[in-house]
Amino acid sequence: LTGAQDGSVRMFEWTRPQQLVCFRQAGNARVTRMYFNSQGNKCGVADGEGFLSIWQVNQTTSNPKPYLSWQCHSKTTSDFAFITSSSLVATSGQSNDNRNVCLWDTLVSSGNSLIHSFTCHDHGATVLQYAPKHQLLISGGRKGYICIFDIRQRQILYTFQAHESAVKALALDPSEDYFVTGSAE
Repeated sequence: LTGAQDGSVRMFEWTRPQQLVCFRQAGNARVTRMYFNSQGNKCGVADGEGFLSIWQVNQTTSNPKPYLSWQCHSKTTSDFAFITSSSLVATSGQSNDNRNVCLWDTLVSSGNSLIHSFTCHDHGATVLQYAPKHQLLISGGRKGYICIFDIRQRQILYTFQAHESAVKALALDPSEDYFVTGSAE
């Protein structure tokens, strides 16, 4: 799966030189993040205008429409994570009201899909990591802060400053004992 600054999203297969599917054409908002769900049957694309779109991967048409597309943040959606069996999605980004980390239910109508939002990260959340064993979300922000959320209780557990500049990357070890942050500095 490839995403570009011009907004295009294309899917390739390792052994074929031609694209299998073009999910989005050039001329859309820049792609900020893309992932497959853990089952490999859906892919999601976040963009610079605050949208998250999700497609079924096994499309037979060359230019399919997303089965779900909604604006998660008023300015940008920088990252997202499929939670559980892909019916729950967490997003990070920047919104005018500072609700910069949100939980969404993909099985209900778009008007009712926001389950919970967290007011955190002045100037926006840049990255997001899901820890399934502990049911935690870890987010990084533009000002170098890390927030850890309990998604079962829907509350912020910890906030601390890890860097002097924007957090650009988060990685979680497989046993979920540690996480690592990387910043713009």
